[in-house]
Amino acid sequence: MYLRIDGRKPVSGVHTVPGNKNAALPMIAAAMLTDEPVVLENVPDIADVSVMLDTAKGFGAKVARSEGRVEIHAERIRSARISAAVASRTRTSFLFAGPILARAGAVSLPPPGGDQIGHRRLDTHFAGFERLGAKTSAGRKSLRLSGQLRGCRMLLDEASVTATENILMASVLAKGRTEIYNAACEPHVQDLAAMLNSMGAKISGAGTNLLTVDGVERLHGCTARVGCDYIEAGSYIVAAAVTGGELVLEGIDAEPFAVMEGAFRRFGVTWTIDDKARTLRYVPKRRLKMRYDLGETIPSVSDGPWPQFPSDMMSMLIVLATQTRGTCLFFEKMFESRLYFVDALRQMGAKIVQCDPHRVVVTGPSPLYGCNVATPDIRAGIALVIAALAARGKSEISNAEIIDRGYVAVEKEFARLGADIIRR
Repeated sequence: MYLRIDGRKPVSGVHTVPGNKNAALPMIAAAMLTDEPVVLENVPDIADVSVMLDTAKGFGAKVARSEGRVEIHAERIRSARISAAVASRTRTSFLFAGPILARAGAVSLPPPGGDQIGHRRLDTHFAGFERLGAKTSAGRKSLRLSGQLRGCRMLLDEASVTATENILMASVLAKGRTEIYNAACEPHVQDLAAMLNSMGAKISGAGTNLLTVDGVERLHGCTARVGCDYIEAGSYIVAAAVTGGELVLEGIDAEPFAVMEGAFRRFGVTWTIDDKARTLRYVPKRRLKMRYDLGETIPSVSDGPWPQFPSDMMSMLIVLATQTRGTCLFFEKMFESRLYFVDALRQMGAKIVQCDPHRVVVTGPSPLYGCNVATPDIRAGIALVIAALAARGKSEISNAEIIDRGYVAVEKEFARLGADIIRR
């Protein structure tokens, strides 16, 4: 499956931002913690959500889905095992480990699949489960957890988002108090904590690096809303910026954009936000130009745990840099394979030097030209789509189904906003 794009058409108009993929997936897993129905609203219609719902069904949950809304009722846990076929479709299948362990006392999972953007450890998950009292066994084909959980104090060896979420979900039904230091504090972790509290959990400290959980005997059903996907929103802002378009985003939450704003400003991209209307407006005010550091030294953009610049936005910002006058160093600290997609950008005409697996230097603006390239992962895939939208001539982006794991019908939405793009 591939996307065919004829570039140099402005991306302009009004785009409604869907729910955050990275919030929806752990919230689906959290629904397994109660025998009562859980309703999730503003759920994005993406492939990874479908896989997580299929996994929930495999554990015995009943799932009803309509546009933007999902009801999950896990009255009984029919099985505490995930099939290898399901787990291989997305890495986030491992997010069921904490809820099923807490609810059923045991869980067995194969190693998870997902994007190959670098080594992503499970050690932090296992160390946390062991601190809670679980017995663990990790083989090449099976990961097993069992035991009664008890609250404890723990220090995570890295501020892993999925490990924080998994341990948080396991601890809400553990006896006693759990304190999780060096916890991730991304907006999607906050969404999960808010959902769990609405189910009867007792969690404090969400949005900080210290989470305190007082275990409860049981949780009840709830209705929870998934926050906006600020990474998807940022992708569309970059698409508008590199094609000379104007864009209004609807349904946004302002906080994440305050974190991303500084990095975007370096490239001359600014926006205005109407908190009450929950809208963001991007209007190009001048040509894209790099803002250098004091002393006219070359600036750098680096990622890190929240509230540092999110790693998931790095690929798109690299494309933005190819169309911005000036030079910038990108330092991807978190995943050693995320930057390999720049080879495809060089094929399209970008001026990029890859220093090592974690650093690239980009000089712009470079005229990009249509090219046939393959999608290696979700974020690189959408970055290549954006590059093709800015390029002269036709491009074909193969493996487009990978992009569907994180973005809703990109060809339909970009076409609606003025792009010449079709799916084959």
